[in-house]
Amino acid sequence: MPARRSAWWLPLAVTVFFLALLGFMISLAVSIGEISIPLDTTAKAVMKRAFGMPFEISRIHEGVIWDYRLSRALVAASAGAALALCGVILQALLRNPLAEPFVLGISAGASTGAVCIMVLGIGYGILTLSTGAFLGAVVAFLLVSLLAAGAGGSSDRIILAGVAGSQLFNALTSYIVTTSANAEQARGVMFWLLGSLSGVRWPDVYLAAPVALLGFVFCAAHARALDAFMFGTDTAAGLGIPVRRVRITLLGVTALMTATVVSIVGCIGFVGLVIPHAARFIAGSGHQRLLPVSAMIGAIFMVAADIVSRIIIPQQILPIGVVTALFGAPAFAFILYRARRAA
Repeated sequence: MPARRSAWWLPLAVTVFFLALLGFMISLAVSIGEISIPLDTTAKAVMKRAFGMPFEISRIHEGVIWDYRLSRALVAASAGAALALCGVILQALLRNPLAEPFVLGISAGASTGAVCIMVLGIGYGILTLSTGAFLGAVVAFLLVSLLAAGAGGSSDRIILAGVAGSQLFNALTSYIVTTSANAEQARGVMFWLLGSLSGVRWPDVYLAAPVALLGFVFCAAHARALDAFMFGTDTAAGLGIPVRRVRITLLGVTALMTATVVSIVGCIGFVGLVIPHAARFIAGSGHQRLLPVSAMIGAIFMVAADIVSRIIIPQQILPIGVVTALFGAPAFAFILYRARRAA
């Protein structure tokens, strides 16, 4: 009886805990910076802007909180959740524990698209940097999809096609930067490739948050199919799962989420690789629980990485991709060690 009673409240308790932790981390991210702002002032500024409550707050503090830090924290949380979801989906569909969002060549394509805008000036004045990155990501995904379909469309062929696409677009990016960029442009490209939240504002929130939320809803609706894919396509087909349609649809959703994130904040690695493995220690392998836990941990991790990127070096902001790699690589090594011991 006690075990049955705990079954219903334990997932709820985990969800409430992670949501509370995410809210605290966002509040912390809004309060920490060159101008230190108390948490109660942060709460008053949000309630004043969002609900019209008559709190007396410094205009400087209100502007810093609402116009800069809150939007940055929300984009970080949305990007982390989306990348973690993409990692869960790809690891299930491809049955590869090393699969992550950038395995489809989307990151490399987005880099090429951004460089075409930034360095070559293609569409300058019409297309923004984020738009160019998004278009490049879509082109890369379509090319990799065609290549994988022509090679048979199996899981290993998709990964190989993604590797080939990544190499192609990385080579194009390097060629453009080497032959056409000046020193300032090359520095800007490098900073963007490493991931940056410095330029995000509320329009980016209005794009990133709905994409992450809708992506989660769509993936959660396919939780049963993802559980079946973990045992192979033959087993999934035997359980009545339309394998080809579900795989193409979920890969498309993954590509859309990854392209959106990359177009806004640049290339950020290790989130989609490490977070799903960490979430499995807490939620297990069932995707009905794994998906929400991965999304929340990914959001918390990205917000925490953003905080570290702003305070680790005084008067300087590190690219957030550097921070995620510094923490993600040792964490993944530890996860691999634990998995080896368990095996």
